[in-house]
Amino acid sequence: MIEAALSRGGRTPDASRPSLSIIIVSFDCMALLTRCLDSLEANRSTVDFEVLVVDNGSTDGSREAARRAGAYLIDLDYNAGFAAANNLAIPLARGRFLLFLNPDTFVPPGTLAKLVETFENRPEVGMLGCKLTLPEGGLDHAAKRGFPSPLAALAYFTGLSRLRPGNTRFGQYAADHLDPDREHLVDAVNGAMMLVRREAVADVGPMDEDYWLYMEDLDWCYRFWAAGWQVLYWPGAEIVHVKGGSSGRARAWKTNYHFHRGMWLFYRKHCAKKRSRGLNAIVWAGVWSKLAVSASRSFVSRNLSR
Repeated sequence: MIEAALSRGGRTPDASRPSLSIIIVSFDCMALLTRCLDSLEANRSTVDFEVLVVDNGSTDGSREAARRAGAYLIDLDYNAGFAAANNLAIPLARGRFLLFLNPDTFVPPGTLAKLVETFENRPEVGMLGCKLTLPEGGLDHAAKRGFPSPLAALAYFTGLSRLRPGNTRFGQYAADHLDPDREHLVDAVNGAMMLVRREAVADVGPMDEDYWLYMEDLDWCYRFWAAGWQVLYWPGAEIVHVKGGSSGRARAWKTNYHFHRGMWLFYRKHCAKKRSRGLNAIVWAGVWSKLAVSASRSFVSRNLSR
């Protein structure tokens, strides 16, 4: 599969080893991808990096945009999903560090140099996430997260956590009790921006491809901690995240289904054995009931916007 994809791709990387390999998975988001790639070029004078774009079968010109930007293109003719697409790029990346970046991000000048310098000085950190801000200037609270307990997940998705933002039990999933302007060791960072140490990837392994889209980042962070690698939230650099820009605000059925399936996969993989059968049944029913509600809302939202 890799060979076939590469035969349709862009340039072949040379033998030199850059400081950073930036891996971007794209699907039908040409305008966002172009803006992201342009923002990366504005960092070129301060850090040596390469860009690898894995395109999941786009038909909107995203592949051509990646080629024009000089990225190393892995051109798929189908949507392999987020985890599998990233995993295709990992063995081809040559950088000392790997930066997994969403195409709906914008990287201000000088940001990459700050990230590389900090990572070089933190050998115990296997994964780093920076502060994510929204285009209108607010904070993307998903930049730092906790592993969800049934209570924390219920509080988050019902909105109870927003009523009591400082509560460590109710606000655990979004780590609301942690100051976003101070660095913290956290359970997890957001898959929109993950700076990863190559040695840690070799130790932990690639992303779990059982997750097609969503929750693979949470799973990876869990496995990093299990292997003894720290996960750090570091607000010394900021990246703009057009939240939902590449997947859409009102999720299509497939992405909505995989979001909820990912929730159940994470729980089943990492939590179910520690819980009673009764609680597991409640969590299972809760996840799929939430999908029914979410899918109905998305359907109404899409039809009202037409």
